Amino acid sequence: MKKNLTTPTNIVGKRSQGFRKKMATKSGRKTLARRRSKGRKRLCI
Repeated sequence: MKKNLTTPTNIVGKRSQGFRKKMATKSGRKTLARRRSKGRKRLCI
């Protein structure tokens, strides 16, 4: 089996699951609200 050779980068992560992306959708805002109520230090990447 081949190894995963692509290293994750910050910019790619932020584009796909960053704060702005989360705020853009209704379900993303729900996710942030859940994480806020739970008391997470980091809401997203």
